[in-house]
Amino acid sequence: MRQSELNNLKTILLDRKKAILDNNSIHKQTMEHIQNSHINEVDYAAMQIRNTLDSSISQRHLLELEYIEQALEKMEKDIYGICEMCDEAIGIQRLKAKPHAKYCIVCRKIIEKDSKEKEQK
Repeated sequence: MRQSELNNLKTILLDRKKAILDNNSIHKQTMEHIQNSHINEVDYAAMQIRNTLDSSISQRHLLELEYIEQALEKMEKDIYGICEMCDEAIGIQRLKAKPHAKYCIVCRKIIEKDSKEKEQK
């Protein structure tokens, strides 16, 4: 992988990390505001529904943030872009689509197939 591609991917990862942290901060501030506000029951119920949805999104963001941190660590150690399953290079197109990818596309399909089979049992 060329240095320019690596730098672009690092920028994407850092931008996404910042966006997730900003989003989580806004969510936290919103929830604090709601808790300190005097709102009617209908508005409160609507806010609770939104909070549930936002919390679900936040959980997914935290997992993505963990993957981003791992990818950035791998960049520092010069092992970024290597599949964790087969130790082969992850294709640049896959990394462009998902810069925090842990697996090459072949291994990802194997993992997804295994997960589906376990769910069916």
